[in-house]
Amino acid sequence: MNVSEEIEKLSRLHSEGALTQDEFIRAKELVLSGRAAGARSVRRQSQRMIFGLPLWAIAMGPDPASGQLRGHARAIFAIGDIATGVVAIGGFARGVVALGGGAIGLLAIGGGALGLIALGGGAIGGLALGGGALGLVAIGGGAAGYYALGSGAAGMHTISVTQQDPAAVDFFCKLVPFLKALFHK
Repeated sequence: MNVSEEIEKLSRLHSEGALTQDEFIRAKELVLSGRAAGARSVRRQSQRMIFGLPLWAIAMGPDPASGQLRGHARAIFAIGDIATGVVAIGGFARGVVALGGGAIGLLAIGGGALGLIALGGGAIGGLALGGGALGLVAIGGGAAGYYALGSGAAGMHTISVTQQDPAAVDFFCKLVPFLKALFHK
């Protein structure tokens, strides 16, 4: 049920006498705030501070009091709808180590990942591993990079279905030693 349907239902209950004026107003406020339909909110953080940041923080769900539609956790260890920290875990995560649907960090792991080392469905980074990978070194189904390894690989030195550049074979065998068996080295 959407918000307007919920309010119509409450209005009908109020006009039929099932809700008092005060009950109607409180219920309408709950519906408009997003808390009535099971949208729960969590805001917690540690008292311990390091470099001006809480050691840990968790922020999920809407918070009408502060006007947030999504929880934004900011801490050394952050977990939230949006998370920013040294270690960040969330729907969208930014940090030294970031894990999330969207992740940006030195080590980024997520559906979409951007980082020095990026692992994800779509990955962009110095070392990118993913279904689609773009980076200095790219490994994936579709890979583009200076060194690229994948069924569809493009770059200066590539290993793909159609090509095995000797420089790429040498590079990837040094990077991942067990590949030597595949290339009979």
